[in-house]
Amino acid sequence: MIAISDQINFLSKLTPRRIANMLLVYFSYHYSKATTKPIQLGLPISIAIEPTTACNLGCPECPSGLKQFTRKTGNLKIEFNKKIIDQMADTLAYITFYFQGEPYINPDFLAMVKYAHSKNIYTSTSTNAHFLDDKNARATIESGLDRLIISIDGATQEIYEQYRKQGELNKVIAGAKNIVKWKLKLKSKTPHVIFQFLVVRPNEHQISKVKKLAKDIGVDEVKLKTAQVYDYENGNKLIPTNAKYSRYKQSKDGKYQIKGKQQNACWRLWHSPVITWDGHIVPCCFDKDAKHQMGKLNGVSFKEIWKNDQYHSFRNKVMKSRQNIDICKNCSEGTKVWIN
Repeated sequence: MIAISDQINFLSKLTPRRIANMLLVYFSYHYSKATTKPIQLGLPISIAIEPTTACNLGCPECPSGLKQFTRKTGNLKIEFNKKIIDQMADTLAYITFYFQGEPYINPDFLAMVKYAHSKNIYTSTSTNAHFLDDKNARATIESGLDRLIISIDGATQEIYEQYRKQGELNKVIAGAKNIVKWKLKLKSKTPHVIFQFLVVRPNEHQISKVKKLAKDIGVDEVKLKTAQVYDYENGNKLIPTNAKYSRYKQSKDGKYQIKGKQQNACWRLWHSPVITWDGHIVPCCFDKDAKHQMGKLNGVSFKEIWKNDQYHSFRNKVMKSRQNIDICKNCSEGTKVWIN
């Protein structure tokens, strides 16, 4: 029932114009897929906006945590966030305030969420929950955030810190409790709180414990997520022993490969781009270093970039030879990212 209420909340934000745009995007994607000639009739249904590239943790498969970006680290400016939303609010249904980094490091993060909420856009973010003190928890509820994903990859500190390097599980638990407390105090149905459990070999035995912990705290939902790893061909110490929880499978020759079969098509390129903190438009969340820049919002409108020759060319490359594009090689499309 709780997950259904979250879906109802999203549907309540759909206007006739947003629905019409969704239909245009859906039609143009499937027409392009059928003809292998990309056309783009609508505007994005959803976008990811990056509040910051900074992070307080050091997770081993994250360029932000490892401080290994080739691009600059910085925070999204509040006026720039407003400019982005103003351009797209009429047709945009969903904003994920997350790409790389820990969103709460940006001091204006919740003000940005609040502005999107004022435009009746569904908002979501993902956090390691280390900054959810009492003050920030209350401000989160008051911002109107619709969905809060809390990364919790272990039920004990010993297991948690094997992936969430430099992290403190007690802060994650305290932060989740603060959110639940203020939801009750303010009689708010939002945000829909999710414990996201990234299943890796060190923690796969603690799934049931995390589910119990979520129930005890009052978290709305637990989602198990398969992990992306970069060096997987010869195996990786993070790949779970239970194949159900892995994006990769072992071949007869002992090598690992991604489950599923990739098609020369990508729904993300039609409905959900990423905007980096400094205004670059990149095609999807797998382009963590923003190597494939379709344009920059510096005096150019989003619509101009979305429809430009560079974007058209990239969509065309994906539909002709997706396997030759670096960010597509470890893409999760065709695999089970969410287990439950």
